[in-house]
Amino acid sequence: MEEVELLVDSGAIFTSIPGEVLKGLGLGPIDRVRLRVYGGAVIEREIGWALIEYEGVRRVAPVIFGEKGDTPVLGATSLESLGFQVDPVTKKLKPVEFLMI
Repeated sequence: MEEVELLVDSGAIFTSIPGEVLKGLGLGPIDRVRLRVYGGAVIEREIGWALIEYEGVRRVAPVIFGEKGDTPVLGATSLESLGFQVDPVTKKLKPVEFLMI
């Protein structure tokens, strides 16, 4: 297990973790994806799966293998699968009810 500090970005679809951290944990990419970044540029990054834990809740989520200069972020897919959302007033994560509809 590796503890990584991530910027919460509910506007980002995927979580991005430095690739060297993921590979150091024995995780490997399964594909490459094209991503549009802030400013409009399109980049390619490797993507895979990782077990992500926050506040004792663990879920497997897709992760981008970040490269040098990429900001490590916790994206919307991981936030939703963990059952958290950003409280706009407190700017903190709060649990939400899961919906099956």
